[in-house]
Amino acid sequence: MKRTLLVAALLATSMAAQADAGRPDPVGAENLDAVIVTATRTAITVDESLASVSVINREDIDRLQPLTVTDLLTGLPGVSLGNLGGLGQQTSLFMRGTNATHVLLLVDGVRVGSVTAGLAAFEQIPVEQIDHVEVVRGPRSSLYGADAIGGVIQIFTRHGQPGGGLQPSFSLTTGSNNLLRGQAGLSGGDEHAWYNIGVGAQYTRGINSCRIGAAEAFTACYIDEPDRDGNRNKNLTASGGYRWDNGAELSGTWLRNLGEVEFDGSYQNRSRTLQQVAGGRFSINPTDAWKTTLSLGQNLDRYDSYENQDFRGYIGSRHDQAGWQNDITVAPNQLLTVGLDWQGERVDSDTGYLDTRRNNTAGYAQYQGNFGRQEIQLSARRDHNGQFGNHNTGGAAWGYRFDHGLRLSASYGTAFHAPTFNDVYYPYGSGNPDLKPEESRSVELGLNQRLTHWNWGINAYQTHIDQMIALDSNYFPLNISKARIRGVEGQLGVVLAGWQVQGYLTWLQPRNEDGGPNDGKLLMRRPQRTARLDVDRSFGAFGLGATLNARSHSYADARNRQAVPGYTTTELRASYHFTPNWQLEARLANAFDRDYETVWYYNQPGRSFFLTVRYSPTMR
Repeated sequence: MKRTLLVAALLATSMAAQADAGRPDPVGAENLDAVIVTATRTAITVDESLASVSVINREDIDRLQPLTVTDLLTGLPGVSLGNLGGLGQQTSLFMRGTNATHVLLLVDGVRVGSVTAGLAAFEQIPVEQIDHVEVVRGPRSSLYGADAIGGVIQIFTRHGQPGGGLQPSFSLTTGSNNLLRGQAGLSGGDEHAWYNIGVGAQYTRGINSCRIGAAEAFTACYIDEPDRDGNRNKNLTASGGYRWDNGAELSGTWLRNLGEVEFDGSYQNRSRTLQQVAGGRFSINPTDAWKTTLSLGQNLDRYDSYENQDFRGYIGSRHDQAGWQNDITVAPNQLLTVGLDWQGERVDSDTGYLDTRRNNTAGYAQYQGNFGRQEIQLSARRDHNGQFGNHNTGGAAWGYRFDHGLRLSASYGTAFHAPTFNDVYYPYGSGNPDLKPEESRSVELGLNQRLTHWNWGINAYQTHIDQMIALDSNYFPLNISKARIRGVEGQLGVVLAGWQVQGYLTWLQPRNEDGGPNDGKLLMRRPQRTARLDVDRSFGAFGLGATLNARSHSYADARNRQAVPGYTTTELRASYHFTPNWQLEARLANAFDRDYETVWYYNQPGRSFFLTVRYSPTMR
């Protein structure tokens, strides 16, 4: 594993040193001039961000040919994933060594995730309906409130463009494990309005999610069912907006996904899921120096469980959201942002919860200043939770630009995670209503450089998490754990003889510091080293590419007695535009048929082949 990571790093560095022409445009660092909004809740470019940011645009998605959102995110700096057995199965995302519940997921500005489990269902978001993804690493609770300890991921769905003309689209994918996926969409717009409608469906027989022999182990499988665990889903998206001559803008978005997943289990082995996201936004500039925005949002999710055809129960949640944000230019290159947020959470279940509702109100402020070579960002937020009381968070970042595109940055931030309904109330009689929010403090130092032919960056950070929620010997949740996480992330992008190359490396030490028998042990499911290398090139109508993903071992238990071996996978891809409007795509995943697991006892697909035909004309 060490040799694999070293080879990836040396290969990327060697290519950078030999770069002869062009400007890098690879995934995650491709658009340093691209406008993002997640890092500061205001529009800035990637190059201006003082936070560590990755951007994946629609061109990247088409080039990489992913089946899921997690295919896009795997191997990005600071990101590791745990999947319970293949396509469509539950996936947990860990950012910078923090818990899966410490990553905030937004879809078009709307918080997404179960208020009972605290997890976002990344595997349920249809990748064909995505326009682009913004990944912001590091604490962001001073802007977004609870959960943003490790970072924020925001997914933007497809949308039309004013004056963009009618744009139909269609794609059909087939491949290994009887995969069949179809998508169709229509977008367009005139001088003032824009719209998009998309529909899709997917079916696969899947793989046997739990490996044989797991029935004897204390895992989520509990039983050996040597059958394929398939899944199917249907999705529908719609969005639109209107912009008046005075700059006022009204927009809305809606996404609905229905899924059915099979898995191995003794009490339940099949589930039906619903995830729905809706949001609306209105913005206007009362003066040249003041922009005000009102927003509404709602996230619904429901999980129905079955054993074969027998219904076992359901659990659902609803998350309502409203916000008012004001961006005020107080002086040239100085922006003040102040706002209010409200959130309402509700649980609907056939399992008893002592309480099924709670609200959160918050006020926040942010200052951004650019003073020649120096940049400053200050932020503060106060949340009042109806159950947990008040919580204050803050952040500060500073950057300095040297000559030759070199910039040094430093930041400090605090964040928190509120206990979920399951932590507090579920199962009945086992929750702990006296739990307190988990708290963190992080410090980071970064150095990056943007040159004509290539760009690179390195970030080092340390995060302390206090009052971590963990189970005691009686499986009762308590604020008994602490953690210290140290990490270093590096990335490099270059274009070499027409080849787009992007390399990522992450080194991580996520250690338990609870003072008990597990003190000094590594946190579960977090590999210490990960690497990714993307290489792509176009030859006229043809495109070729490859991705190498590698990670070191992780541990399946808190005592670090059961290691999950590290692995390396290789992916190959090709595309061909046989007419201006039609494209054929081919992808070979896990090309060398490696046996590997990201979660102990849960299988991952072997060598898999996928073929896609895509139609995308533009009509005026």
